[in-house]
Amino acid sequence: MNTYERLQDEACEDGVDVIDYTFHSNRIKGLYCDGVVAIREDMTIPEKTCALAEEIGHHETSYGNIIDMNSVQNRKQERQARFHGYNRLIGLTGLIRAYEHGCTNRYETAEYLEVTEEFLEECISCYREKYGVYKIVDNYIIYFIPNLAVFKRI
Repeated sequence: MNTYERLQDEACEDGVDVIDYTFHSNRIKGLYCDGVVAIREDMTIPEKTCALAEEIGHHETSYGNIIDMNSVQNRKQERQARFHGYNRLIGLTGLIRAYEHGCTNRYETAEYLEVTEEFLEECISCYREKYGVYKIVDNYIIYFIPNLAVFKRI
């Protein structure tokens, strides 16, 4: 079972229906409304995984209609849902697992975590804003600046 299938199962257990949908705009990857997540049907599995994680984030953290991105409150809710998706699919421990697995670059890390490189890049940027240069997790140091790097402390 891949990550996308696991997310679908988690959504179902949480009372959220996930459907494939043909959107008329290429800009839309997914939408959440009233317990239903619509995912663009013509995407790759990693793209669907990333979109579904964010839409589940909306289910768990957002309220009301947040389509209008001119509203500061709506942009905050959008960011919160994305951060929820980053933590759900990647997280600091995911970066450590990828390092322990032997991943040496962003492509390998994204493939190992079953996310897109773009999603991984956005996640790292978000973590860089939140944690700064580095973050210590147990016996590991995760650097975000200048580039992603994970080291095991001795």
